[in-house]
Amino acid sequence: MSNKNKYSYKSIFAQIVLCVTSIFIIFFFTYKYGYFRKNIMNIDNLSINNTQNGNSTAPKTGEAKKNPNTSVLLSFVGDCTIGTDPKFDQSTSLVTVVKNKNNDYSYLFKNAVGIFKADDITIANLETVFTNSDVSSKKTYTFKAPPEFAQSLKKGSIDGVDIDNNHTGDYLQKGFEDTITALKKYNISYFGDDKKWIKEVKGNKIGFLGYQAWSYDDDKMDKVKNDIKELKSKGASIVVVSFHWGTEGSYHANSEQKQIAHFAIDNGADLVIGHHPHVIQGIERYKGKIISYSLGNFCFGGNSNPKDKDTFVLQAKFDFHNNTISQSSVRVIPFSVSSVDKLNDYCPTPLSGDNKSRVLEKVNGLSPNLGFKINSEFTRY
Repeated sequence: MSNKNKYSYKSIFAQIVLCVTSIFIIFFFTYKYGYFRKNIMNIDNLSINNTQNGNSTAPKTGEAKKNPNTSVLLSFVGDCTIGTDPKFDQSTSLVTVVKNKNNDYSYLFKNAVGIFKADDITIANLETVFTNSDVSSKKTYTFKAPPEFAQSLKKGSIDGVDIDNNHTGDYLQKGFEDTITALKKYNISYFGDDKKWIKEVKGNKIGFLGYQAWSYDDDKMDKVKNDIKELKSKGASIVVVSFHWGTEGSYHANSEQKQIAHFAIDNGADLVIGHHPHVIQGIERYKGKIISYSLGNFCFGGNSNPKDKDTFVLQAKFDFHNNTISQSSVRVIPFSVSSVDKLNDYCPTPLSGDNKSRVLEKVNGLSPNLGFKINSEFTRY
């Protein structure tokens, strides 16, 4: 065999060895690192449940990875009298205004719904009944609207209402039952009148309680205390207590309002909200918690042209770490109960410019014990 042939065979053999080695290397690294990448992807997609030694070190397949840091935004508005008294001039009543707009039930909250859609829970004081009954209680004012008007709350992105106030029984038991039926039909939650509500938001339970509280009463206060304790025992991270109280037309909380509010916070309430005076009252910071004594009117069918149309949306934001409040902040969004000045068109509208500044100054002037100046941006408290 010539040297030339020997060289050719050696060359061919070397090429074969090189080719086999290359295939092996490609196969090895493809298998090893491709598998590694696949497992990395599975971990990122939370699809591996490592149960070595009985200890799970990763979420189960399909479980969402829980974020220990969350934030919940709550909005509150005052008296929503979505109805009218049959003794009023019906040509200018809330019910007639809506009917004249082809029964557009979104009309009432159309200028506020953008704010309410952006929060987690919106709460209103419902100071009317939804019924067709004509049998009313014997009192000066009785408010009602047909049951279909309850859908205005849904269209306005209002999630829950306080039903414990002095107009809940305007049309007796029939009116009350019709109201509850209408709220359920449109998936509006409610609380007050011995009913409690807990809603879970981003893993945090928020509880709501409502009462009429015209004076400090030991039996009523015991109930408030026990109800707060019950909601806390059911896992509520926040308990909001809503009171219907105070003196109509008064811009200042009376001594009993303050005593009741302080009692609620002393016994576990995280936020106290008030209504009934039909005008706004001050905000107080007490033991690191907020009390808003009166939110005033909001969507108010009780007067076709109230003298004072000022109101506001109170927003409270709670930051949580592992379901425990880590930081709280509050802001006021100035509103008018009407989109026009000379009458009430029953369409609450946010204020701007000088009117916005005026209402903020008004709230701050009524809030000497707040401890900071409230504005339309969130302020920690």
